[in-house]
Amino acid sequence: MYVVSLSYRVPQDIVDFHNAGHIAWLQKAFDDGVFIAAGRKVPRTGGLLLSQADRAVLDACLEQDPFYTNGVADFEVMEFHAARVAPGYEILLDS
Repeated sequence: MYVVSLSYRVPQDIVDFHNAGHIAWLQKAFDDGVFIAAGRKVPRTGGLLLSQADRAVLDACLEQDPFYTNGVADFEVMEFHAARVAPGYEILLDS
């Protein structure tokens, strides 16, 4: 599984300008099964994405994000192997 951390590189008004395209990209990525969770950081300095997709699929998807193509955010991809989860979250376990 992968945790993707986005950190904004530009002022908030530029983030806001590209946000509609980012949201549309995110919806398509969810529809395609690339992500299982997404949300913004608090305070609003970026966001986090959770993916169980193959790394090549994930990388290809991230390269289509308007935040990526327009230099709005830096992307850090971290691999994570879930060995234990709370009841109800078994989908997160590595197979």
